[in-house]
Amino acid sequence: MANHDLTSKIALNLDRHLVLPLLEFLQEKKIHPDVQILKAKDALLSQTNMVDYAMDIYKSLHQTDDVPQEMINRRAEVVRRMKLLEDAAESIITFLQSPNMINEPRPDKQYVLQLLQGYQIGAEQIEALYQYAKFQFECGNYSGAADYLHQYRAICTNPDRILNACWGKLASEILMQNWDEALDELNRLREIIESKNFKNPLTLLQNRIWLMHWSLFIFFNHENGRNGVIDLFLNDRYMNALQTNAPHLLRYLATALIVNKKRRPQLKELIKVIQQEQSAYKDPITEFLYCLYVNYDFDGAQQKLRECEDVILNDPFLGKRAEEGNFSTVPLRDDFLENARLFIFEAYCRIHQRIDIGTLAQKLNMNFDEAERWIVNLVQNAKLDAKIDSKLGTVVMEPTSLNVYEQIIENTKSLSLRTYKYVNLVLESAAPPFTSVGSTICITPVLRAIFAKL
Repeated sequence: MANHDLTSKIALNLDRHLVLPLLEFLQEKKIHPDVQILKAKDALLSQTNMVDYAMDIYKSLHQTDDVPQEMINRRAEVVRRMKLLEDAAESIITFLQSPNMINEPRPDKQYVLQLLQGYQIGAEQIEALYQYAKFQFECGNYSGAADYLHQYRAICTNPDRILNACWGKLASEILMQNWDEALDELNRLREIIESKNFKNPLTLLQNRIWLMHWSLFIFFNHENGRNGVIDLFLNDRYMNALQTNAPHLLRYLATALIVNKKRRPQLKELIKVIQQEQSAYKDPITEFLYCLYVNYDFDGAQQKLRECEDVILNDPFLGKRAEEGNFSTVPLRDDFLENARLFIFEAYCRIHQRIDIGTLAQKLNMNFDEAERWIVNLVQNAKLDAKIDSKLGTVVMEPTSLNVYEQIIENTKSLSLRTYKYVNLVLESAAPPFTSVGSTICITPVLRAIFAKL
């Protein structure tokens, strides 16, 4: 499983504090030796102000109860620095947390700035608030950091600092596991990134890549996250960023599409991307789809499905456990296997009219009885036009053809989307779509050609 571990790639696009939960997961799963995980934690913590935690890791790593004097000195320096920043930001914090300010019916930025000037609070104190919030985050006080960054963002006028404050607020909410608030922050940050005029296009690209990586914490913990990851990653701008510098994120997009039955139509888009990125990135989850829908290799898909289960269980984002009574399960793993077997069954049925249950059981990685019960339930629940012959142990698929009404519905499904695209073409064209001759409105040739296509 170490070969399929993406932590080293994902960590490059995360804040140091966000990497720590991933290392905790890997340590629990024993994917890497404990010594390697402890060394990684020690390296991360050395760049933060979480000195007490760093001391504990040092003791575990070196099997000792003593710590170097430099760590003791660093702890004293952190405490001293915290006191200085607290004193510098005290006046503005007291003002912003006063009952009158909290209950102020007009909390707009300019109004607050005018009030601050009246209390002799200026740019120096506002900067002190930012530095104090950042220091709180580095010390691991994520709740305090989130509060101070929220207050700072409400009065800051520097676009770059507002962007930094949004990243810090998002990280704080993720680390506190406040998933609803984190989702709100993610959407806010996405709007800022897309509306900001970055001088360097590479900076915009990097911000999009960071946003996709950070979103994994939210989308695989929030109740509506499986839709969120699809909406974000399949967006043209973010898909371009993914293919440019983060093809490993295809694992999470593929997983979300496989477990989300309502988003099946978008699976075709993913298959095209997987084909394009086959040389850049592949793992059992992407290869499962490649075997099934590109090569129609059912034996290969069956083998990859076995590997998919191990990948999911050992992935920090996909392998989250849920407690149910006296035992725990991995809901996403269960949903993935159920839907992946359905994919195999549907693909197999498309090219076979009579199917041997024993053979299908092998393809689904199930025994005969389990496969028979699973197929019976599937036929009943999905209302498939199929018959099961228990004596011969076969499934007979009845040929189906759309009646005239179903054909009309199928052909008009994408009509609204096509119309929307054509309207955009009209608006972008140089010639106006309508011209007036006297009191008569005439359709220009551009629009006439478009209506002809409709």
